[in-house]
Amino acid sequence: MTRLSRSKMTRTLGFNAGRRGPDKYPRLTDRVGDFAFAVTSFDDAVDTVVSAARSHTGIPIRLSNAYCVSLATREPDYAAVLGGDGVTYPDGAPVAWCLRRLGNPNAERVRGPSLFTAVLDRGREAGLGHFFLGATDHTLDALAAEASRRFPGVRIADRHAPPFGPLTEDFYDDATRRIASAGADIVWVGMGTPKQDIAAAELARRTGLPVVGVGAAFDFVAGTVREAPSWIQRSGFEWLYRLAAEPRRLWRRYLVGNSHFAVIAARSLRTNR
Repeated sequence: MTRLSRSKMTRTLGFNAGRRGPDKYPRLTDRVGDFAFAVTSFDDAVDTVVSAARSHTGIPIRLSNAYCVSLATREPDYAAVLGGDGVTYPDGAPVAWCLRRLGNPNAERVRGPSLFTAVLDRGREAGLGHFFLGATDHTLDALAAEASRRFPGVRIADRHAPPFGPLTEDFYDDATRRIASAGADIVWVGMGTPKQDIAAAELARRTGLPVVGVGAAFDFVAGTVREAPSWIQRSGFEWLYRLAAEPRRLWRRYLVGNSHFAVIAARSLRTNR
C-alpha cells in the first residue's frame, strides 16, 4: 500500500467519534490493531484536556499502552470501551513508536502521570476544579497535599476512595452525586486497567464532564509508589523499571502483554505497508 493510499485511512475524530455533539476538538487518528489512537503532541493533548474541562465537555479520555491493546483484543467488553466514544492517547512508548512507523512522524507519547500533573498546573489559570476518584484514603490525602505543594492555588474540588469491588449501579450513583455536589470541572480516575476506562466512559456520560483514567498517577504524585527517573521515562523503558520494582504484580502485564502487543503491532505494520 502506498503512503498516499495509507494517508486516506487516517481520519478526523471528534470527542464523541462524530456520533454525538459538535465536533469541537478534531483529532487526527490512526489505528494500532483494531483501535484508533490520537496522533498528537503532548502539549496539544494538555490543551485539549484543559479545553474540555473549561467547556464541560462530557468525554472519556483514555491513556492506553501496549497492555491495554493486548487486553482489549482478548476481552470484547473492554474492546467496546476502547473502541467507543472518547479520545485514546498513546500512553506507552511502543504504541507511539508504532504510530510513527505507520507514517505519523509527529505522534508523541502522552504519558498519563505527566498529563495529570501538566493539567493540574495549567488548570490553575482557569480555576479548574479537580475530582480524584480511586485509590485509598491514605493515597488521596497524600495526593491532595502534594498537589497543593507543587501547584499552589490548585483547586481540588473533592476526592473519594470507593470500596474495592465491581462497578455497580450504586457505585455510579454515589460517584455521580459526589462529583456534582463538588462542583468539579474534570474527574481523574485511578483504578487500574480496564476498570478505570470502563468507569470513565459511564461517568463522562452521567456527569457531562471529561473523565480521565490515569492509572498509577495518583500513587506517583502521592509518593506511595516510586516513579521512574525522567531519563528512563524518555528512554522508552519505563515499563522495565516498573517491572523490576514490582515483578510479582506486573510480570504478566509487561512480559505477556508486551509480547502479544508486538504481534499486533507487526500485523498492523504489515497490513498498512
